[in-house]
Amino acid sequence: MPPATDAIANAIKVFGLFSVSFILAMLLTPALIYYMYRYRLWRKDVRTSSPDGTKTPLFAALHKDRETRVPRLGGVLIWLTTVSLALLLWAVAKFTDVSFWDKANFLSRNQTWLPLFILFASSLLGLADDLLQVRQKKIGKEKIKKASGGIKFRHRLFVIFLIALSGALWFYYKLDWRTIYVPGYGDLFIGIWYIPLFISAMIILFSSSIVDGIDGLAGGVFASIFTAYGGIAFFRGQIDLAAFCAVIIGALLAFLWYNIPPARFYMGESGILGLTTSLTVVAFLTDSAIMLPIIGFILVVEVISDVVQFCSKRFRGKKVFLIAPIHHHFEAIGWPPYKVTMRFWVVGTVMAILGMAIALIGR
Repeated sequence: MPPATDAIANAIKVFGLFSVSFILAMLLTPALIYYMYRYRLWRKDVRTSSPDGTKTPLFAALHKDRETRVPRLGGVLIWLTTVSLALLLWAVAKFTDVSFWDKANFLSRNQTWLPLFILFASSLLGLADDLLQVRQKKIGKEKIKKASGGIKFRHRLFVIFLIALSGALWFYYKLDWRTIYVPGYGDLFIGIWYIPLFISAMIILFSSSIVDGIDGLAGGVFASIFTAYGGIAFFRGQIDLAAFCAVIIGALLAFLWYNIPPARFYMGESGILGLTTSLTVVAFLTDSAIMLPIIGFILVVEVISDVVQFCSKRFRGKKVFLIAPIHHHFEAIGWPPYKVTMRFWVVGTVMAILGMAIALIGR
């Protein structure tokens, strides 16, 4: 097949799977919404304290009408669509002799096995956390509606560490990766330091789950990030990986259809944990991990703002931001939530495009 024809076929595969993912997710959503509202899978109270134990009355006042009576398991739509479509196309390709399905299949050992597995494993952890937060306790014949605290942060962190460790060992020993690509310089040999670098990147992205705090914010931010990495994968010839990103983007856009104000559901840990951990794998598989701070600029800023706030309160006894992470600070100073969301989308998209352009230098 001539190179031009081959490129067109690859583009059709990526964009076609993006469209199929969007349609499939849109078809799944009504059933998911019915189930979530039928069983009232939402928090029954508003968070009134931060992870360090200090009271957050301003946050509670801003979110008293948004935290309750809106299901928080909407992220199920994203990973369920992605995993289902990957397994369905793989099964059809395996058990038929039609070449079309072989070309449509994007499940491959060297490109998408690891990110798909980590997406699924981390999402199940997030799902368990969300279900614990919305569970209803029963005392005698009376139902007591009470949101639990979910899985403790340190326990979630430990599980994510184990997932990150397994991914790092896979890269180092199975794939024999020892270098990272530095745009304008080339491959930089880091040897055994590849393992802690991978783990650190996943832990930092895991911490960025705090971005899921305003209607539409997380979905739009992750859509631009996965679009950038999907573009990098496509230009590197990693078509299955680009298709994986495209499927996630399609599901994210379907999620956003129902998540923009007023949100019908929130992403919750069931979506955001899978996105952050699989994003780490995609960044390293495209050999563009060094560009994460630029492509994922919004996520990094959110984490930094939280760390700065915590350290300032701990060592200076006062806050830097009215509320952390920083998107809540802008809410507190009077920005409407939709303005925060749209401006973060704009900044995130610009930085993602910039990061993609830099990542492709010298390729």
